[in-house]
Amino acid sequence: MTRTIQQLFDLTGKTALVTGGSRGLGLQLAHALGEAGAKIMLSSRKAPDLEEAVAELQAAGIDARWIVADCAREEDIRRLADETLERVGAVDILVNNAGAAWGAPAEDHPVQAWDKVMDLNVRGYFILSQHMAKHCMIGRRSGSIINVASIAGLGGNSKGMHTIAYNTSKGAVINFTRALAAEWGRYNIRVNAICPGFFPSKMTAGTFKAIGEEALAARAPLGRLGDAEDLKGLCALYASDAGKHITGQWLAVDGGVSVIKG
Repeated sequence: MTRTIQQLFDLTGKTALVTGGSRGLGLQLAHALGEAGAKIMLSSRKAPDLEEAVAELQAAGIDARWIVADCAREEDIRRLADETLERVGAVDILVNNAGAAWGAPAEDHPVQAWDKVMDLNVRGYFILSQHMAKHCMIGRRSGSIINVASIAGLGGNSKGMHTIAYNTSKGAVINFTRALAAEWGRYNIRVNAICPGFFPSKMTAGTFKAIGEEALAARAPLGRLGDAEDLKGLCALYASDAGKHITGQWLAVDGGVSVIKG
């Protein structure tokens, strides 16, 4: 019997691991999954931030817990994966969201900063996805991996924005998503990406300061920045059976910024 739309989006009985989940976009994604019924494991580098985020989720009636881990460090990533499986069982949904940015003109960009951005934004996504697949998803022949990319991965930057490593890393995440989806489809593991536009966050604070919030909002055809709800719908679609025939895709959630040339 064909399921209703409410049944297709229902995540009751599912478990999600969200990296970089203690604030900003990660916490918004955790809310989306938890509100749809999933059990949530949050990860980030700072315990106080995680405690506050989990308290917020629990106050909303969401089953949530946390693990401190630095997703730029391979040993932390593998510990996070193993501890998550030990504490909450099989993971149905992996959200790779932990990320970093660095602002500097390309000709002066420190190589160490380039490596830092790449290690977290690309290498970390790969290691955690691989580990979770090998130790959980492939054997169960089921899983949804959601990679947080960015519209910065779709091209260059406007004048005054110098984030060469970030743009490169997010472009890599988009093609990583497509390549992994093609390879792991035979295991019924779906891999998709979200490409946010301008959302207020600690990571984008420098851009907002340099260009101005009103100027950034004016670049979008919808005339505003992203808010605390705008990623929820796409996240729920990718994670649930409502999106069970969607894999290897990316979608910009940016108020239309990416459709404008120049």
